Amino acid sequence: MTIQHSRPRRREGVDLPADRGCLRWVLGAPLAVFLYLPAAWLCFVSFGLRPEGGPYDPVRDDARFTAQMCVALCFAGLLLTAVPLFHRTLGRWWYAAPFALASLAFLRVQTL
Repeated sequence: MTIQHSRPRRREGVDLPADRGCLRWVLGAPLAVFLYLPAAWLCFVSFGLRPEGGPYDPVRDDARFTAQMCVALCFAGLLLTAVPLFHRTLGRWWYAAPFALASLAFLRVQTL
């Protein structure tokens, strides 16, 4: 008679692979729609505004403001993505878009 040793069963984690797809949509869609899409629009507007010149041009101030708001929205999105629930679910690629947008907007602020 042989005795079979039973291995302890692994407990499944909280994040099941089948649930991650739906959770990615639930977390990623509002993040993209309410933070990254307006940030992309503000970056586009900032690059579209062409100041005529002079140190007190109101168009220059508007372009600077829209670029700074883009950086602020991207920073908020990056902070939200760094929350452990978002970070585990969405992954590292969700840092790329806001970082690129914020870099472009920061470049725009510096070149005005």
